[in-house]
Amino acid sequence: MLKRFLPDRFTCALLCTVLLASLLPCRGVAAQVFGVLTDVAIALLFFLHGAKLSRAAVVAGVTNWRLHVTVLASTFVLFPLLGLLLRPVLSPLVTPDLYLGVMFLCALPSTVQSSIAFTSIARGNVSAAVCSASASSLLGIFITPLLVGVLLEAHGHGGMSWGAVGGIVLQLLVPFVAGQVAQHWIGSWVQQHKPLVGLVDQGSILLVVYSAFSAAVLEGLWKQAPLPVLLGLLAINAVLLALALLITCYGSRALGFGREDEITIVFCGSKKSLASGVPMAKVLFAGHPLGMIVLPIMLFHQIQLMTCAVLARRYARRIEAGARVLEVDTAPAD
Repeated sequence: MLKRFLPDRFTCALLCTVLLASLLPCRGVAAQVFGVLTDVAIALLFFLHGAKLSRAAVVAGVTNWRLHVTVLASTFVLFPLLGLLLRPVLSPLVTPDLYLGVMFLCALPSTVQSSIAFTSIARGNVSAAVCSASASSLLGIFITPLLVGVLLEAHGHGGMSWGAVGGIVLQLLVPFVAGQVAQHWIGSWVQQHKPLVGLVDQGSILLVVYSAFSAAVLEGLWKQAPLPVLLGLLAINAVLLALALLITCYGSRALGFGREDEITIVFCGSKKSLASGVPMAKVLFAGHPLGMIVLPIMLFHQIQLMTCAVLARRYARRIEAGARVLEVDTAPAD
């Protein structure tokens, strides 16, 4: 039971990266070098994702459109509404820059890998999870910058420039499309070397986090975010995730979805992508304290992993128990 709540290796790596940035922040020429390395790693990451993701997964799922619309509505409508509606209650718990990071979190697409993995563990509709999570990640390249512009205006920070949107397209979408084009030649190789994609995925995030927190530490991050503020941020993330899980669970039942589809909606509709969020933040929030922006995403990432691991196993136990009861009921009498 205790193991479920322990952080995974990547979370430990994130914590070590934050600690390193706090003790040895990069500055000057080193910061510029890390910035270039980060841009290259992010472009390579989305290129590999484009080469790995089959065209069938990109265009599939039309027959189950109600489920996909529900997941996308939870990701890009429900979360932003929660962020806006809860702002008067939750924003006093943190600094304005941290709550800006929370609003950015609400605009992010869903994860791909963990959404599919938890759906599989919970005995949900895995094929639908692949389609929904992939569509969310792809559409997020366009939708997230637009949502961020709206949320920034509502938050009093001005709108989002078209230059920032163009930066997202150039840095994320162009490599992804290039990967799709190259899939005919390298797709099978990338599928056979999935650890490479995982290494680039996690490595690019660690690079961005180190650069972001280095700059934030030099600007006095930990003076602006003492322990009470961090606890407040944890509470905000927990409230957002709890509401998302409850609404997707009971909402999918009210809409008439079966158990397998409900599981898919819960795990795809309640997630937020750290892999997409950190690179997007680097482009969209140039000039803002980036460490404050990505900190809510990092905390939410760990909370959603721990919570959904427990929830997925609970779903699986219920389905297995129901299957055993069904076997007993349908067994022939002696």
